[in-house]
Order: sequence, then C-alpha cells, then structure tokens
Amino acid sequence: MVRITIELIRKRSEHNEGEISTLEELSLHQENIEKIELINRLCKDLRILLLQNNLISKLENLSRLKLLEYLNLALNNIEVIENLEGLESLKKLDLTVNFVGDVRDVKRLRVNEHLRELFLIGNPCTDYEGYREYVVAVLPQLRELDGHEITRSDRIKAMQKYAEAEGDVIRGYWNYQEIRARQLDRHREKRERATITEVKDGESDGDEEATEAFWNSRSYHTPEDRREIADKVRKIEERKNRGLEKNDAPKCALKLFSPEGRPYNVNQARIPFGLNIEDDPEIITLEVATYRHLDTSLLNVDVQPNYVRVTIKGKVLQLTLPCEILTDKSTAKRNTVTGNLVINMPRMSPLTTITKRLNNSTNKFGEGNRSPKVIKSGSTITKRELLEIGPPATDLDFSKIYKDPKTLKQAALKGNLSEKKASDDFVDDPDVPPLE
Repeated sequence: MVRITIELIRKRSEHNEGEISTLEELSLHQENIEKIELINRLCKDLRILLLQNNLISKLENLSRLKLLEYLNLALNNIEVIENLEGLESLKKLDLTVNFVGDVRDVKRLRVNEHLRELFLIGNPCTDYEGYREYVVAVLPQLRELDGHEITRSDRIKAMQKYAEAEGDVIRGYWNYQEIRARQLDRHREKRERATITEVKDGESDGDEEATEAFWNSRSYHTPEDRREIADKVRKIEERKNRGLEKNDAPKCALKLFSPEGRPYNVNQARIPFGLNIEDDPEIITLEVATYRHLDTSLLNVDVQPNYVRVTIKGKVLQLTLPCEILTDKSTAKRNTVTGNLVINMPRMSPLTTITKRLNNSTNKFGEGNRSPKVIKSGSTITKRELLEIGPPATDLDFSKIYKDPKTLKQAALKGNLSEKKASDDFVDDPDVPPLE
C-alpha cells in the first residue's frame, strides 16, 4: 500500500520550488494510492488536485480544501459519492471509470453551487435507464455532463420525466446490487482457493508457477480484482529487486589515493570541466559543467590543500592541484545563467608571473589548444648588470664610428670644430692624392 507522505507531496511540487503550503496544483496519479490523507491539512491553497489511476476506494479528508476548483479521481475504486460538501469552489469533478452504482448519490452535490462539469462515464450507474435525465434534473447548476452540454430544452425535458427517471435508476441499482453480490462471492471463493494452493515465498519455482497461473486466470472489472492485480505486480517487483541485490557482484572500490597518499585525478561522473591556473596569479578556478536544472543538494564539494573533489549524484570528480591553496577562503557557487558549478581557490603563495592565452577562441572545458604567453611582472635584472664592471654602456656606442666629411666641414666653418695642426715632421707630398 502506497501512502501519501510529505516526501511524496514535496517530490511532486518541484514546480513550486518544493514549497507545500502555497501549492496550488498537485498531481499524484499512478502511485497506487489507496487512501486520501494529509493533503487536507498541508495544502489548503490547492486549486487543482489530480489523483487519477490509483486504488482509492473512498472520498474522504477533502473538506478543508475551500479553494479547490478541479478534482480528478478517474480510474479509481470509488463506489459512493460522498464527503464533498466542503469543496465550496468546486467547478469540475471527474469520476470517470469508477464503480459508482447508486446514481442517487449525486444529490449530495447540490451544495456545490459552482459545480459546472461532471464526468461519470464508465461507472455502472451510467447504464441505467433515465440516468442522464435524472442527473440533469437533480443538479440544476450543471452545464456539462460526461462532456456533453446541457441545453435549456434538455433541462425542461428532464424535469418533466423526473419521476419516471427516478424509478428507472432505482430499478437499475437493484439489478446492479445482485451483480455486485455475485462479484463478491466469486472473489471470496478465488481467495480461498489461492490460500489453499499458496506456495511459500522461499520456493522460487512455486512462485513462478503461481505467477503464471495468476496471469492466465480470468479477471473481472471489479475493485477487488484491480487491487489484487496491483498487489501482485508490487510483489513481483519486490522479488525481482531482492534477486538483483543477491546476484549483484561486488563492485570494485573507487581508488582516490595512491598507497603513498597522493591523490589521483578521477572523473567518475564523466562530466566536462575547466581548471584555470593561468589567468589569475592568486586564484585557481575550477568550473564544472553541471546540469542546469540539477538540484544543488545533489552536489558536494570538498576542497583540500592539494586537491579538490566534487561529488555529483554520488559520482566523483577529483583533481590534483598544482600548488597548495587556502581551504578556508575557497568558495563554491552556481552560475545563475548556465547552472555550472564555479569553485574559486586562493593560492597559498601567489605566482610572480601571469600567463595569458593567445587564442581567445579556445574552449574553457579543454576543447582546443592553449598557447600561453608569459609576461614577467616587476623589474628584471640581467647577467650583464651583475657581472660586468667597466665604463658606461654609452662608450660602446658604435653608431658614431663614421662621420660625414661634409658635416665636419660645415662644423668647422661654424667654429664648432677646429682643424688639427700639422705635426713638425709632416711633409706635404703633392704626388699623394687627397683622402676623400
């Protein structure tokens, strides 16, 4: 038996950020629920409640839902329409394919003044003579019955034939009671035979034979058979799960550290990531491409001095860091646009060099080649300045080794340069050509 719990309601209220008290729409379909409970006290602001395709046999615990406008209980085991007087705002009620046998129960819906649509198709009562005329006459506030509009002429005819229709539905209900009694007797005999031939759960061969016999036996459209089929399916699933647990081979333990204690690089989650150690000399940044709509409660971050570990839904991403970092100053945040997890880890000793990428089009999650360019920060000292001793570097300027004669003559005329006097032993030989 599946019960309505706070965890189940919170699971089905993800569209409302998991907030239950302000929930306006709740869908609990196909959960094999057998009883309505807890919703009455926790979700008083509900406007839409969907409980179709369950095993609910009784309408109960709904009286406090004063704002509820749409109630869907199709494909359940409901036999009596009751306990809906407190639904003051109810506009649409869907009881398709249930087991309502006494159509006179619809009189209890007169107090639901805002009720406009009612669906009873698929119930035994819809096969009675005078069914539609009786419901139209009893519920004047209805606008549609089983998806068909109720016109003014339909209502006049229904009021004229009300007495006759009431007699027809009463006789139809008497016949259904006899059919229902035979169904209960048949189910009781079937249960007695199953009890006699029941095989113990420990014998797997007997379980297989009993299961095959059950599916080969004839079933009927009754509340008891629907419940029995659901129980059988649940037991088969539980037996399969137990078998899987026994047959599961022990998985290899994930190794995160070497025998010497050195952390390994592990990407069990197989998720893209980018470890940026180049752009900032003081901070190492790790960006993990987590799913945008992944709940943050499924992420766990563990930052250590020489490695970082991110656990995503039980899968581990562990990376060794190139240097020690400050764990107490590290931060982890989700990107509000992409949903990625961004972890900033300050270095314990900032770098003296800054690296920059030459190619800005590279993918930050490792797609593409990086070409770092190193730019030195601060003043640098060369070997020449440390080892050489001598005249200033300007004496070794060879750019002035040659002087233009024209420039020298012009300078001489202006008095900037004085011509050199010939030495005493100089002999001017006319046969020697002048030096140009």
